[in-house]
Amino acid sequence: MSAHLLQQAITERAQARPEAAAVLAEDAAPLTYGELDAGSNRLAHMLRELGCRRGDRVVLLMPKSPQAIMSLIGVLKADAAYVPLDTAGPAPRLARMLEVCGCHSILAAGSAAPILREALARATLAQQPLLGWLDAATPWNGDPPPAFTAADLDGLPATPVESLNSDTDLAHILFTSGSTGVPKGVMVSHRSVLRFLEWAWKYFGISQSDRASQHSPLHFDLSTFDIFSTLGAGAELHLTPSGVNLLPHKMGQYIRKARLTQWFSVPSVLNLMAKLDVVRPGDFPDLRRVMWCGEVLPTPTLIHWMRRLPHARFTNLYGPTEATIASSYYTVPRCPAHERAPIPIGTACDGEELMILDDEMRPVRDGEIGNLYIGGVGLSPGYWNDPEKTRSVFLPRPGGAGLDERVYRTGDLGRRGADGLLYFAGRTDTQIKSRGYRIELGEIESALNALPGLRECAVVAVRTEGFEGWMICCAYVTARGADIPPSGLRQSLASAVPAYMLPARWMHCDALPRNANGKADRPELQRRFLTAEAQSSASTPRLASGPVLT
Repeated sequence: MSAHLLQQAITERAQARPEAAAVLAEDAAPLTYGELDAGSNRLAHMLRELGCRRGDRVVLLMPKSPQAIMSLIGVLKADAAYVPLDTAGPAPRLARMLEVCGCHSILAAGSAAPILREALARATLAQQPLLGWLDAATPWNGDPPPAFTAADLDGLPATPVESLNSDTDLAHILFTSGSTGVPKGVMVSHRSVLRFLEWAWKYFGISQSDRASQHSPLHFDLSTFDIFSTLGAGAELHLTPSGVNLLPHKMGQYIRKARLTQWFSVPSVLNLMAKLDVVRPGDFPDLRRVMWCGEVLPTPTLIHWMRRLPHARFTNLYGPTEATIASSYYTVPRCPAHERAPIPIGTACDGEELMILDDEMRPVRDGEIGNLYIGGVGLSPGYWNDPEKTRSVFLPRPGGAGLDERVYRTGDLGRRGADGLLYFAGRTDTQIKSRGYRIELGEIESALNALPGLRECAVVAVRTEGFEGWMICCAYVTARGADIPPSGLRQSLASAVPAYMLPARWMHCDALPRNANGKADRPELQRRFLTAEAQSSASTPRLASGPVLT
């Protein structure tokens, strides 16, 4: 592959096979490589005419669609970095992200109009971003007026735009949950994505004959792999309908109908399909690769899938957003013999290095649990406009120095087994992963503490056997004279955090329990939630203790 920028790999495929199907969605006509290339070129011309320059940020706020894929490629062709945001996220959170990234323009469509208007009204911005409204079916009503619409792109040239970017320039910024209540913008360069793709194309054998899923939302880093590994190989990218995520039987029907050859998602999807027995023996005959990333896949779920799909290859990928898609891999050689067998995170991908270190950043002995650090070509430059937070987790390599000798402190625990493989052993902090989302419990607590009528609160997480992985629980004390039911708290909190961060269990307390240091006794709160859960209906998922805030 001669490309040194992500969009160039796709352009090469478009030049070779312009009539081949590139992006497919159930509610839209297939988008060919020629159409994808021409449409993204037109958008790049428009952004350039409006003053978008190298390194500018362009926000994408639109549902997953062929048009959205075309738009993010057009942003790259304009030498800008795209910033995908969640159309279902609460407006105050979106406003904070707009303030942090300082974007040149916003590309929006579909159902994003109301939340975008509210976010812009809330945000304190040094410069008002330009709006590109790309929904031909629904006009934009309100302020600011759009700088251009989808119709304005039709008259622009479809010729390529000269690129000034280098591979060290940013391709995108992905926001993740922040413990202080302010989301963190992880910077990702063209080079780091391409280095991973070069390994993945070779290792997985991805080719133009593939039909790959695009299950994750665009603001999730798994989508980076879906989009660019597929389109860079000249294959078909199938956008999984959002409505089937919680309808596992519909998901199974979709995989069969699309004749997918590759599936990549968070484990919760595979877990739910297994629990509801969606997958039949010998099902999905075209499916060659099943991959997961973002959280631990329960071994019983893996056994369920492997027994039914002996023709497929199953690979566990591990890596945080800060290290670009994934840093290690493990392809399961055979169906595990028993349900308690741990699944390794495996070995480092090409150009990556995983280290298990103690608190003094010294290597631990094999078999011992230590802190998991990542080094190598996939490391992000850091967090956008936040050098202090960057310095706190991107550290000098032990024994080395210089910008190229950094390691990232993941906050994960790991160990190296007698087989030489790496194993995930939990978290060191208060971060959890539920349904593939990375969630800082502190961000939820920060949002709750901003609500009127609450004197104090504490948020803990407990493990559940359900597909979500963790259950978020909140204990709270109301201010004197305030009578706030959990339903009211949940409704108020829903305006500040996404739905997947809302606590599932609530407990009103006269006072929070305290430890010897005078802090909220979070292990005691976990015990209380576990006790209350055990006394409730037998159909409630069984729980086990999990990470706590300290």
